[in-house]
Amino acid sequence: MTFFSILCALLIEQLKPLRADNLIYAEIKSFAMRMEGWFNAGDASNGRMGWVLVILLLMGPTALISWLLYDYQLVFVAFAWNVLIVYLTLGFRHYSHYFSSIQGALSAGDEAGARALLAEWARIDTVGMEGSEVARIAVEKSLLTTHRNVFGVFFWFLLVGPAGAVMYRVSEYLARAWNEPDHMRNEAFGQFAARAFYWIDWVPVRLTAVAFAVVGNFEDAIYAWRNFAHRWTDEARGIILSAGGGAMGVRLGTPNENASKVLPPDAATVDSTYSEVDVMPGEEPNARALQSTVGLVWRALLLWMLLLLLLSGAVGLANIGQAAA
Repeated sequence: MTFFSILCALLIEQLKPLRADNLIYAEIKSFAMRMEGWFNAGDASNGRMGWVLVILLLMGPTALISWLLYDYQLVFVAFAWNVLIVYLTLGFRHYSHYFSSIQGALSAGDEAGARALLAEWARIDTVGMEGSEVARIAVEKSLLTTHRNVFGVFFWFLLVGPAGAVMYRVSEYLARAWNEPDHMRNEAFGQFAARAFYWIDWVPVRLTAVAFAVVGNFEDAIYAWRNFAHRWTDEARGIILSAGGGAMGVRLGTPNENASKVLPPDAATVDSTYSEVDVMPGEEPNARALQSTVGLVWRALLLWMLLLLLLSGAVGLANIGQAAA
């Protein structure tokens, strides 16, 4: 049932993508902000309590409904419930229009249009950016968004069911909402949310990186993962981008993240070993890199679905054998 639930949700999303600003997401965001307002007294323990309450209040009803449907053997209703939750927690098509529009603008040589689209999507200042920088940021955001909106959801849905998918997406949002805004940065309140999501995402991040390596250039992906991932301040981001960039043969990250040695001001007079800098393998991002990203993501998605199909088949055969015995 797990495989077909995800398959149906993906097909529905292709036909009717869920808007990123839909009512359900808006209500969850409003609820999270209210909880932050009620609990934020400037202490890390308040953030821990607020995070646990938000997760339980959203996971609890989801798990209870799933349990009741299975307990009463309402198989088709339970299947529909699974599809609904996966559809609501997936985000495969939430931002694809931005990515496709940026790709089209860069291919047409319209760098100004690409910068405007990227600024609207990533909410950053893109004034003066060159086309390669626009392409790099678009590729990076696409890989990260796909992991957090698709592959991470797959893992926790497979492991825990609908409640796991809800937990993953809500914890990912809380890690951002309670840490990234200007008024929340460096506050103790969001520390637990960030740390909790780090551990929740620890296994999915590495599975996504492995999937990128398997469906792309395996040798370069593993090399980049081993030698460059630690240069990002965010470990998960470094793993996804280094493995994804290596798999595509595209150099992602800033110059400091791509260089093995940061040259000191007096490098020429101090140590000649600084004259050579180990750079992440690959080409500078361009419009073709965006097309490579689409191919990589779809191949990784097909790999995940194949593995889910094989796992579901193995579980089904095991259940049949147990029933026959």
